[in-house]
Amino acid sequence: MDTIYALASARGKAGVAVLRLSGPASHAAVRALCGDVPEPRRASLRRLSHDGVELDQALVLIFADRESFTGEAAAELHLHGSLAVVQAVMQALSQQPGLRLAEPGEFTRRALENGKLDLAQVEGLADLIEAETEAQRRQALRVLSGAIGRRAEAWRKDLIRAAALIEATIDFADEDVPVDVRPEVLALIDVVLTDLRREEAGATAAERIRDGFEVAIVGAPNAGKSTLLNALAGRDAAITSDLAGTTRDVIEVRMDIGGLPVTLLDTAGLRETEDRIEQIGIDRALERARMADLRVFLDSGDQVIGLSPAEDDIIISGKADLTGRGVSGKTGQGIAELISMIQERLQPRSARAGLVIRERHRLALVRAIGAMESARHEVEKGAERAELAAADLRIAIRALEALVGRVDVENLLDEIFASFCIGK
Repeated sequence: MDTIYALASARGKAGVAVLRLSGPASHAAVRALCGDVPEPRRASLRRLSHDGVELDQALVLIFADRESFTGEAAAELHLHGSLAVVQAVMQALSQQPGLRLAEPGEFTRRALENGKLDLAQVEGLADLIEAETEAQRRQALRVLSGAIGRRAEAWRKDLIRAAALIEATIDFADEDVPVDVRPEVLALIDVVLTDLRREEAGATAAERIRDGFEVAIVGAPNAGKSTLLNALAGRDAAITSDLAGTTRDVIEVRMDIGGLPVTLLDTAGLRETEDRIEQIGIDRALERARMADLRVFLDSGDQVIGLSPAEDDIIISGKADLTGRGVSGKTGQGIAELISMIQERLQPRSARAGLVIRERHRLALVRAIGAMESARHEVEKGAERAELAAADLRIAIRALEALVGRVDVENLLDEIFASFCIGK
Protein backbone atom coordinates (compact mmCIF):
# COMPACT_ATOMS: atom_id res chain seq x y z
CA MET A 1 0.00 0.00 0.00
CA ASP A 2 1.21 3.52 -0.76
CA THR A 3 2.42 5.79 1.99
CA ILE A 4 0.36 8.99 2.01
CA TYR A 5 1.00 12.41 3.47
CA ALA A 6 -0.98 15.63 3.82
CA LEU A 7 -1.38 18.79 5.84
CA ALA A 8 -3.78 17.88 8.68
CA SER A 9 -4.19 21.40 10.10
CA ALA A 10 -5.85 24.36 8.39
CA ARG A 11 -4.09 26.02 5.47
CA GLY A 12 -2.61 29.47 5.90
CA LYS A 13 -0.46 31.11 8.56
CA ALA A 14 -0.67 29.55 12.01
CA GLY A 15 1.39 29.01 15.13
CA VAL A 16 1.73 25.30 14.34
CA ALA A 17 1.09 23.26 11.20
CA VAL A 18 0.67 19.47 11.40
CA LEU A 19 1.78 17.18 8.58
CA ARG A 20 0.52 13.62 8.78
CA LEU A 21 2.01 10.51 7.15
CA SER A 22 0.60 6.98 7.07
CA GLY A 23 1.84 3.79 5.46
CA PRO A 24 4.82 1.43 5.41
CA ALA A 25 7.35 4.07 4.33
CA SER A 26 6.27 6.78 6.79
CA HIS A 27 8.99 6.11 9.40
CA ALA A 28 11.73 5.90 6.76
CA ALA A 29 10.55 9.16 5.19
CA VAL A 30 10.74 10.99 8.52
CA ARG A 31 14.12 9.39 9.25
CA ALA A 32 15.41 10.73 5.94
CA LEU A 33 14.55 14.27 7.07
CA CYS A 34 15.79 14.15 10.67
CA GLY A 35 18.36 11.33 10.87
CA ASP A 36 16.68 9.39 13.67
CA VAL A 37 13.19 9.16 15.08
CA PRO A 38 11.97 9.11 18.70
CA GLU A 39 10.35 6.14 20.39
CA PRO A 40 6.75 5.52 19.29
CA ARG A 41 4.20 7.89 20.86
CA ARG A 42 6.93 10.07 22.39
CA ALA A 43 7.17 13.55 20.92
CA SER A 44 10.68 14.87 20.42
CA LEU A 45 12.18 17.98 18.84
CA ARG A 46 14.19 17.34 15.67
CA ARG A 47 15.90 19.43 12.99
CA LEU A 48 14.51 18.67 9.55
CA SER A 49 16.75 18.99 6.50
CA HIS A 50 16.79 17.88 2.89
CA ASP A 51 19.73 17.88 0.44
CA GLY A 52 21.84 19.67 3.03
CA VAL A 53 19.32 22.49 3.51
CA GLU A 54 17.72 22.94 6.93
CA LEU A 55 13.92 23.13 6.64
CA ASP A 56 12.66 23.65 10.19
CA GLN A 57 12.77 22.57 13.81
CA ALA A 58 9.79 20.27 14.31
CA LEU A 59 8.14 18.18 16.97
CA VAL A 60 8.20 14.61 15.64
CA LEU A 61 5.74 11.86 16.63
CA ILE A 62 5.98 8.23 15.50
CA PHE A 63 3.18 5.65 15.73
CA ALA A 64 3.78 1.92 15.39
CA ASP A 65 1.72 -0.35 13.18
CA ARG A 66 -1.80 -0.95 14.65
CA GLU A 67 -1.28 1.86 17.20
CA SER A 68 -2.15 4.82 14.99
CA PHE A 69 -5.42 6.41 13.89
CA THR A 70 -5.21 4.60 10.54
CA GLY A 71 -3.99 1.28 11.96
CA GLU A 72 -0.76 1.61 9.93
CA ALA A 73 2.74 2.79 10.71
CA ALA A 74 2.32 6.56 10.87
CA ALA A 75 4.02 9.83 11.80
CA GLU A 76 3.26 13.47 12.47
CA LEU A 77 5.47 16.53 11.98
CA HIS A 78 4.45 19.57 14.04
CA LEU A 79 6.03 22.46 12.14
CA HIS A 80 6.16 26.22 12.50
CA GLY A 81 3.04 27.23 10.68
CA SER A 82 4.33 29.47 7.90
CA LEU A 83 3.36 28.83 4.30
CA ALA A 84 7.02 28.61 3.28
CA VAL A 85 7.92 26.00 5.92
CA VAL A 86 4.94 23.80 5.09
CA GLN A 87 5.66 24.02 1.37
CA ALA A 88 9.35 23.19 1.82
CA VAL A 89 8.68 20.12 3.98
CA MET A 90 5.92 18.85 1.68
CA GLN A 91 8.25 19.30 -1.29
CA ALA A 92 10.91 17.25 0.51
CA LEU A 93 8.37 14.51 1.30
CA SER A 94 7.23 14.38 -2.31
CA GLN A 95 10.76 13.31 -3.30
CA GLN A 96 10.83 10.37 -0.89
CA PRO A 97 10.30 6.94 -2.52
CA GLY A 98 6.84 5.43 -2.15
CA LEU A 99 5.13 8.61 -0.93
CA ARG A 100 2.21 10.42 -2.50
CA LEU A 101 -0.21 13.16 -1.48
CA ALA A 102 -3.35 11.84 0.24
CA GLU A 103 -6.79 12.07 -1.30
CA PRO A 104 -9.75 13.62 0.59
CA GLY A 105 -10.67 11.44 3.58
CA GLU A 106 -8.02 8.82 2.79
CA PHE A 107 -6.61 8.68 6.32
CA THR A 108 -10.08 7.99 7.73
CA ARG A 109 -10.85 5.52 4.96
CA ARG A 110 -7.74 3.56 5.90
CA ALA A 111 -8.89 3.59 9.53
CA LEU A 112 -12.17 2.02 8.34
CA GLU A 113 -10.45 -0.55 6.15
CA ASN A 114 -8.05 -1.52 8.95
CA GLY A 115 -10.84 -1.97 11.50
CA LYS A 116 -9.98 1.06 13.65
CA LEU A 117 -13.39 2.65 12.98
CA ASP A 118 -16.72 1.32 11.75
CA LEU A 119 -18.75 3.22 9.17
CA ALA A 120 -21.05 4.78 11.78
CA GLN A 121 -17.97 6.11 13.60
CA VAL A 122 -16.67 7.57 10.34
CA GLU A 123 -19.98 9.39 9.90
CA GLY A 124 -19.78 10.56 13.50
CA LEU A 125 -16.30 11.95 12.82
CA ALA A 126 -17.60 13.82 9.77
CA ASP A 127 -20.38 15.30 11.89
CA LEU A 128 -17.93 16.25 14.65
CA ILE A 129 -15.81 18.17 12.14
CA GLU A 130 -18.93 20.01 10.94
CA ALA A 131 -20.44 20.54 14.43
CA GLU A 132 -21.49 24.13 15.10
CA THR A 133 -23.44 23.78 18.35
CA GLU A 134 -22.99 22.03 21.69
CA ALA A 135 -25.78 19.53 20.97
CA GLN A 136 -24.19 18.60 17.64
CA ARG A 137 -20.79 18.19 19.30
CA ARG A 138 -22.14 15.88 22.01
CA GLN A 139 -24.14 13.79 19.57
CA ALA A 140 -21.24 13.41 17.12
CA LEU A 141 -18.83 12.42 19.92
CA ARG A 142 -21.27 9.78 21.13
CA VAL A 143 -21.42 8.24 17.66
CA LEU A 144 -17.64 8.56 17.15
CA SER A 145 -17.09 6.70 20.43
CA GLY A 146 -18.58 3.59 18.79
CA ALA A 147 -21.90 3.59 20.69
CA ILE A 148 -23.87 2.53 17.59
CA GLY A 149 -21.43 -0.27 16.82
CA ARG A 150 -21.59 -1.63 20.38
CA ARG A 151 -25.38 -1.62 20.40
CA ALA A 152 -25.56 -3.16 16.93
CA GLU A 153 -23.15 -5.94 17.97
CA ALA A 154 -25.26 -6.73 21.05
CA TRP A 155 -28.43 -6.88 18.92
CA ARG A 156 -26.64 -9.00 16.34
CA LYS A 157 -25.47 -11.53 18.96
CA ASP A 158 -29.01 -11.93 20.28
CA LEU A 159 -30.37 -12.49 16.77
CA ILE A 160 -27.60 -14.96 15.96
CA ARG A 161 -28.53 -16.87 19.11
CA ALA A 162 -32.20 -16.85 18.08
CA ALA A 163 -31.35 -17.98 14.55
CA ALA A 164 -29.09 -20.78 15.87
CA LEU A 165 -31.88 -22.09 18.09
CA ILE A 166 -34.34 -22.13 15.19
CA GLU A 167 -31.86 -23.77 12.82
CA ALA A 168 -31.18 -26.46 15.42
CA THR A 169 -34.84 -27.46 15.19
CA ILE A 170 -34.47 -27.63 11.39
CA ASP A 171 -31.33 -29.80 11.60
CA PHE A 172 -32.99 -32.20 14.02
CA ALA A 173 -36.46 -32.11 12.50
CA ASP A 174 -36.60 -35.93 12.29
CA GLU A 175 -35.57 -36.40 15.92
CA ASP A 176 -37.17 -35.55 19.21
CA VAL A 177 -35.89 -32.16 20.35
CA PRO A 178 -36.12 -32.22 24.15
CA VAL A 179 -36.71 -28.48 24.60
CA ASP A 180 -39.20 -26.14 22.90
CA VAL A 181 -36.95 -23.27 21.75
CA ARG A 182 -39.77 -20.93 20.78
CA PRO A 183 -40.11 -19.13 24.17
CA GLU A 184 -36.41 -18.24 24.21
CA VAL A 185 -36.44 -17.23 20.54
CA LEU A 186 -39.48 -15.00 21.01
CA ALA A 187 -37.95 -13.44 24.12
CA LEU A 188 -34.72 -12.61 22.24
CA ILE A 189 -36.66 -11.14 19.31
CA ASP A 190 -38.87 -9.05 21.61
CA VAL A 191 -35.91 -7.56 23.49
CA VAL A 192 -34.15 -6.53 20.28
CA LEU A 193 -37.38 -5.30 18.68
CA THR A 194 -38.07 -3.02 21.66
CA ASP A 195 -34.59 -1.51 21.40
CA LEU A 196 -34.77 -1.04 17.64
CA ARG A 197 -38.20 0.60 17.78
CA ARG A 198 -36.97 3.00 20.46
CA GLU A 199 -33.92 3.93 18.37
CA GLU A 200 -36.02 4.34 15.22
CA ALA A 201 -38.44 6.61 17.12
CA GLY A 202 -35.52 8.81 18.21
CA ALA A 203 -34.02 9.01 14.73
CA THR A 204 -36.02 12.10 13.73
CA ALA A 205 -34.85 14.09 16.76
CA ALA A 206 -31.24 12.97 16.24
CA GLU A 207 -31.39 14.02 12.60
CA ARG A 208 -32.78 17.40 13.64
CA ILE A 209 -29.83 17.92 15.98
CA ARG A 210 -27.52 17.06 13.11
CA ASP A 211 -29.24 19.16 10.41
CA GLY A 212 -31.00 21.75 12.57
CA PHE A 213 -34.55 22.42 13.78
CA GLU A 214 -36.67 24.72 11.61
CA VAL A 215 -38.69 27.48 13.29
CA ALA A 216 -41.02 29.46 11.03
CA ILE A 217 -42.10 33.01 11.87
CA VAL A 218 -45.60 33.40 10.47
CA GLY A 219 -48.34 35.99 10.57
CA ALA A 220 -50.33 38.48 8.56
CA PRO A 221 -48.56 41.01 6.28
CA ASN A 222 -46.74 43.82 8.08
CA ALA A 223 -46.87 42.00 11.43
CA GLY A 224 -43.16 42.63 12.04
CA LYS A 225 -41.84 39.20 11.01
CA SER A 226 -38.81 40.43 9.03
CA THR A 227 -37.86 42.99 11.68
CA LEU A 228 -38.04 40.26 14.31
CA LEU A 229 -35.88 37.93 12.20
CA ASN A 230 -33.25 40.66 11.81
CA ALA A 231 -33.27 41.27 15.56
CA LEU A 232 -32.84 37.57 16.30
CA ALA A 233 -30.08 37.25 13.70
CA GLY A 234 -28.30 40.41 14.79
CA ARG A 235 -28.06 41.62 11.19
CA ASP A 236 -30.23 42.78 8.28
CA ALA A 237 -31.01 39.38 6.82
CA ALA A 238 -34.43 40.40 5.50
CA ILE A 239 -35.68 43.57 3.81
CA THR A 240 -38.11 45.47 6.02
CA SER A 241 -40.70 48.00 4.88
CA ASP A 242 -44.00 49.54 5.95
CA LEU A 243 -45.46 48.21 2.70
CA ALA A 244 -47.38 44.97 3.20
CA GLY A 245 -46.16 42.00 1.13
CA THR A 246 -42.48 43.01 1.00
CA THR A 247 -41.29 39.47 1.77
CA ARG A 248 -41.93 37.22 -1.23
CA ASP A 249 -39.57 34.28 -0.62
CA VAL A 250 -38.60 32.29 2.47
CA ILE A 251 -35.51 33.77 4.13
CA GLU A 252 -33.39 31.48 6.32
CA VAL A 253 -31.08 32.39 9.20
CA ARG A 254 -29.14 29.76 11.12
CA MET A 255 -28.71 30.25 14.89
CA ASP A 256 -27.50 28.50 18.01
CA ILE A 257 -30.30 28.55 20.60
CA GLY A 258 -29.39 26.95 23.89
CA GLY A 259 -26.83 24.72 22.19
CA LEU A 260 -29.36 23.54 19.58
CA PRO A 261 -28.95 24.27 15.86
CA VAL A 262 -31.99 26.25 14.70
CA THR A 263 -32.87 27.66 11.29
CA LEU A 264 -35.29 30.59 11.55
CA LEU A 265 -37.61 31.09 8.57
CA ASP A 266 -39.03 34.49 7.66
CA THR A 267 -42.09 33.86 5.53
CA ALA A 268 -44.40 35.93 3.37
CA GLY A 269 -47.40 37.52 5.10
CA LEU A 270 -50.41 35.20 4.93
CA ARG A 271 -53.40 36.89 3.34
CA GLU A 272 -55.67 36.67 0.32
CA THR A 273 -54.16 38.42 -2.69
CA GLU A 274 -54.66 38.80 -6.42
CA ASP A 275 -50.95 39.48 -6.98
CA ARG A 276 -49.68 36.32 -8.72
CA ILE A 277 -46.07 36.75 -7.54
CA GLU A 278 -47.10 37.41 -3.94
CA GLN A 279 -49.36 34.34 -4.06
CA ILE A 280 -46.37 32.17 -5.00
CA GLY A 281 -44.56 33.52 -1.94
CA ILE A 282 -47.58 32.80 0.26
CA ASP A 283 -47.83 29.24 -1.07
CA ARG A 284 -44.14 28.68 -0.31
CA ALA A 285 -44.57 30.19 3.14
CA LEU A 286 -47.46 27.84 3.93
CA GLU A 287 -45.53 24.80 2.71
CA ARG A 288 -42.38 25.57 4.74
CA ALA A 289 -44.37 26.61 7.82
CA ARG A 290 -46.33 23.34 7.83
CA MET A 291 -43.09 21.34 7.51
CA ALA A 292 -41.28 23.32 10.22
CA ASP A 293 -40.65 21.81 13.65
CA LEU A 294 -42.11 24.88 15.37
CA ARG A 295 -44.02 27.98 14.35
CA VAL A 296 -43.98 31.43 15.97
CA PHE A 297 -47.27 33.22 15.22
CA LEU A 298 -46.97 36.99 15.40
CA ASP A 299 -50.40 38.21 16.43
CA SER A 300 -51.13 41.62 14.92
CA GLY A 301 -54.92 41.46 15.17
CA ASP A 302 -55.29 40.59 11.49
CA GLN A 303 -56.48 37.18 10.34
CA VAL A 304 -53.84 34.64 9.33
CA ILE A 305 -55.10 32.84 6.21
CA GLY A 306 -54.44 29.12 5.59
CA LEU A 307 -52.62 28.09 8.78
CA SER A 308 -53.69 27.26 12.34
CA PRO A 309 -51.37 26.93 15.36
CA ALA A 310 -50.42 23.42 16.50
CA GLU A 311 -50.31 22.46 20.17
CA ASP A 312 -46.65 23.43 20.79
CA ASP A 313 -46.61 26.53 18.57
CA ILE A 314 -45.87 29.94 20.08
CA ILE A 315 -48.42 32.73 19.76
CA ILE A 316 -47.10 36.13 20.72
CA SER A 317 -48.02 39.74 19.98
CA GLY A 318 -45.74 41.57 17.60
CA LYS A 319 -44.68 45.23 17.50
CA ALA A 320 -44.44 45.60 21.27
CA ASP A 321 -42.87 49.01 20.67
CA LEU A 322 -46.38 50.18 19.67
CA THR A 323 -48.61 48.03 21.90
CA GLY A 324 -46.41 47.59 24.99
CA ARG A 325 -46.86 43.80 25.06
CA GLY A 326 -45.29 40.85 23.29
CA VAL A 327 -42.12 41.15 21.27
CA SER A 328 -40.52 43.94 19.23
CA GLY A 329 -37.80 43.54 16.65
CA LYS A 330 -37.21 47.30 16.74
CA THR A 331 -36.58 47.77 20.47
CA GLY A 332 -35.62 44.22 21.45
CA GLN A 333 -38.43 43.97 23.97
CA GLY A 334 -39.39 40.33 24.59
CA ILE A 335 -36.59 38.92 22.42
CA ALA A 336 -34.89 37.05 25.29
CA GLU A 337 -38.24 35.67 26.43
CA LEU A 338 -39.07 34.47 22.91
CA ILE A 339 -35.70 32.72 22.59
CA SER A 340 -36.35 31.01 25.93
CA MET A 341 -39.77 29.85 24.72
CA ILE A 342 -38.27 28.41 21.53
CA GLN A 343 -35.62 26.60 23.56
CA GLU A 344 -38.24 25.22 25.97
CA ARG A 345 -40.26 23.81 23.06
CA LEU A 346 -37.27 22.20 21.29
CA GLN A 347 -35.23 20.91 24.25
CA PRO A 348 -37.60 18.00 25.07
CA ARG A 349 -37.52 16.91 21.43
CA SER A 350 -33.72 16.84 21.42
CA ALA A 351 -33.78 14.79 24.64
CA ARG A 352 -35.62 12.04 22.73
CA ALA A 353 -32.77 11.71 20.23
CA GLY A 354 -31.43 8.21 19.73
CA LEU A 355 -28.04 7.03 18.49
CA VAL A 356 -28.93 6.84 14.81
CA ILE A 357 -28.22 10.20 13.19
CA ARG A 358 -28.64 9.64 9.46
CA GLU A 359 -31.36 8.44 7.13
CA ARG A 360 -29.13 5.51 6.16
CA HIS A 361 -29.09 4.38 9.80
CA ARG A 362 -32.86 4.73 10.14
CA LEU A 363 -33.55 2.72 6.98
CA ALA A 364 -31.27 -0.08 8.22
CA LEU A 365 -33.27 -0.19 11.45
CA VAL A 366 -36.56 -0.20 9.53
CA ARG A 367 -35.36 -3.18 7.45
CA ALA A 368 -34.28 -5.04 10.59
CA ILE A 369 -37.56 -4.30 12.38
CA GLY A 370 -39.62 -5.48 9.42
CA ALA A 371 -37.65 -8.72 9.10
CA MET A 372 -37.86 -9.40 12.85
CA GLU A 373 -41.60 -8.81 12.93
CA SER A 374 -41.95 -11.30 10.10
CA ALA A 375 -39.66 -13.77 11.90
CA ARG A 376 -41.73 -13.46 15.07
CA HIS A 377 -44.90 -14.18 13.11
CA GLU A 378 -43.35 -17.31 11.58
CA VAL A 379 -42.07 -18.58 14.95
CA GLU A 380 -45.55 -18.28 16.45
CA LYS A 381 -46.99 -20.37 13.62
CA GLY A 382 -44.95 -23.40 14.67
CA ALA A 383 -41.98 -25.58 13.79
CA GLU A 384 -43.12 -26.12 10.21
CA ARG A 385 -42.33 -22.42 9.52
CA ALA A 386 -38.85 -22.56 11.09
CA GLU A 387 -36.98 -22.15 7.81
CA LEU A 388 -38.88 -18.96 6.97
CA ALA A 389 -38.25 -17.57 10.46
CA ALA A 390 -34.53 -18.31 10.17
CA ALA A 391 -34.37 -16.59 6.78
CA ASP A 392 -36.05 -13.49 8.20
CA LEU A 393 -33.60 -13.37 11.10
CA ARG A 394 -30.68 -13.56 8.67
CA ILE A 395 -32.14 -10.55 6.82
CA ALA A 396 -32.35 -8.64 10.11
CA ILE A 397 -28.75 -9.54 11.00
CA ARG A 398 -27.57 -8.36 7.59
CA ALA A 399 -29.40 -5.04 8.06
CA LEU A 400 -27.58 -4.48 11.37
CA GLU A 401 -24.26 -5.34 9.73
CA ALA A 402 -25.01 -2.74 7.05
CA LEU A 403 -25.65 -0.19 9.82
CA VAL A 404 -21.98 -0.29 10.87
CA GLY A 405 -20.58 -0.86 7.39
CA ARG A 406 -19.78 -4.56 7.34
CA VAL A 407 -21.85 -5.22 4.20
CA ASP A 408 -23.67 -3.43 1.39
CA VAL A 409 -22.03 0.00 1.79
CA GLU A 410 -19.24 0.05 -0.79
CA ASN A 411 -21.25 2.37 -3.04
CA LEU A 412 -21.54 4.89 -0.16
CA LEU A 413 -17.86 5.20 0.65
CA ASP A 414 -16.76 7.54 -2.15
CA GLU A 415 -19.62 9.93 -1.34
CA ILE A 416 -18.90 9.90 2.41
CA PHE A 417 -15.15 10.43 2.17
CA ALA A 418 -15.47 13.13 -0.49
CA SER A 419 -16.80 15.43 2.27
CA PHE A 420 -13.58 15.08 4.31
CA CYS A 421 -10.62 17.40 3.95
CA ILE A 422 -7.41 16.00 2.45
CA GLY A 423 -5.58 15.66 5.78
CA LYS A 424 -8.34 13.75 7.58
